[in-house]
Amino acid sequence: MSEHHTHTDRGFETRAIHAGQPADAQTGAVVTPIYQVSTYKQDGVGGLRGGYEYSRSANPTRTALEENLAALEGGRRGLAFASGLAAEDCLLRTLLAPGDHVVIPNDAYGGTFRLFSKVVERWGVQWSVADTSDTAAVRAQLRPNTKVVWVETPSNPLLGITDIAALAAVARGAGAHLVVDNTFASPYLQQPLALGADVVVHSTTKYMGGHSDVVGGALVTSDAELGERLAYHQNAMGAVAGPFDAWLVMRGIKTLAVRMDRHCENAERVAEMLGNHPKVSQVLYPGLPTHPGHEVAAKQMKAFGGMISFRVEGGEEAAVAVCDRAKLFTLGESLGGVESLIEHPGRMTHASAAGSALEVPNDLVRLSVGIEAIDDLLADLRQALG
Repeated sequence: MSEHHTHTDRGFETRAIHAGQPADAQTGAVVTPIYQVSTYKQDGVGGLRGGYEYSRSANPTRTALEENLAALEGGRRGLAFASGLAAEDCLLRTLLAPGDHVVIPNDAYGGTFRLFSKVVERWGVQWSVADTSDTAAVRAQLRPNTKVVWVETPSNPLLGITDIAALAAVARGAGAHLVVDNTFASPYLQQPLALGADVVVHSTTKYMGGHSDVVGGALVTSDAELGERLAYHQNAMGAVAGPFDAWLVMRGIKTLAVRMDRHCENAERVAEMLGNHPKVSQVLYPGLPTHPGHEVAAKQMKAFGGMISFRVEGGEEAAVAVCDRAKLFTLGESLGGVESLIEHPGRMTHASAAGSALEVPNDLVRLSVGIEAIDDLLADLRQALG
């Protein structure tokens, strides 16, 4: 793909704004148009203009986003989907067949766990759980039929850190694909493909879109042949990003770098304050030197992200009360938007993991630290903690 070669030598911020998005040839428009269209006029039977025939198969707005995604992750092929879970579903059905085995993390998004435990398992795929921050623990779970090792780093919601390069070597040795969900870090902070991962997954709903106004997902790979297989399944299964949604994600990506800088700055201040607060028993943030994954995170991430979890003295009811008392931190699911959010994972985003190896502590509160004035955020958390 020409964009891949054109933009690999340019800085991240430049790629975010320009990759896949030349000025419109007809009008000179500097922003890619929203091609809100389902079908395309053919110049004679089979005579496609630019390869476009039907917008499930390809749409110019989505193509622009997909080329941009590939450039940001340093991959050869990017694919945009209707949601992060749609991207994951396409990936799993492309890589797996009944009888195959997957190693999944002991800390992961509840929806990902539900996809494995309630949907893919019924299709005959086996899975087992490992602490992916422990390379030996992953190796112990490998089987002759293991085809995928799945990783989130930082993980959701416990902010665990996995050494991507080390696990890539383990997966490669077992003949398995290493899949890294890069949603929490974003490609600005972390580049899993360069560290040896085979596929990167995103919920573009989160930091990529960045404004809590779009739902989307993405896959990026540096393996051209795998990219073709993924694209075949994307078209065959059909859970594609619509043109307006693709346009909104592209619009968000243009400011990803500057937003992530502020998310990280604010989160570091919040983590510091929480660490000194008497009502907080533990702060989970990879930027803290006390975090067990701090050194690995410092090695493979540009900065430590905008997500923080913490445990509240007094247990579940005290944690829920903190969520209820917050005012500037909006009580809500999702993350990665410009506004700060607070939630109780055990009762909200991770309820589907209750009773499993992925169950989260009931005194846990998760923050998505936004880009508001830091003094206002600190004041709100202090009053919420009481």
